[in-house]
Amino acid sequence: MTTTFIALLSSMFFIISDSKPSFINLPNSKIIGEWINEKKDAKFEIYQNENKIHGKIIWGTGGDPKDIKNPDPSLRNRDVIGLTILKNFVFKNKNVWSDGTIYDPKDGKTYHCKLTLVSDSKLEVRGYIGISLFGRTETWTKIK
Repeated sequence: MTTTFIALLSSMFFIISDSKPSFINLPNSKIIGEWINEKKDAKFEIYQNENKIHGKIIWGTGGDPKDIKNPDPSLRNRDVIGLTILKNFVFKNKNVWSDGTIYDPKDGKTYHCKLTLVSDSKLEVRGYIGISLFGRTETWTKIK
């Protein structure tokens, strides 16, 4: 019985040590990093939290330094730098992340959003209302 238990324990160790941790999602690693927008007036850090992708403003905004257009008056005094604007994206297929939202501090609105990695250094960020047909796309460039 002891031999069986040791064999079972050894095989369990091999299976556990040979597998990758569940928090590492290789498709997400392509999108993680620092990005700059088309106007080059804002930089964003895209990161993974659990199995979802998020992004925050880390530099510049081209606008007010406070979130003055936020529909919630209690949030209008928060800084735009450091603000998480991309939330809850999940990898769908090939180079697409969807089911997330993007918050625009310039108008205080939150939109549905889809992220498409068109190359290792180019990311299409599409914000839309309802369906993706009605929206706007911006291309961000990876800087780190």
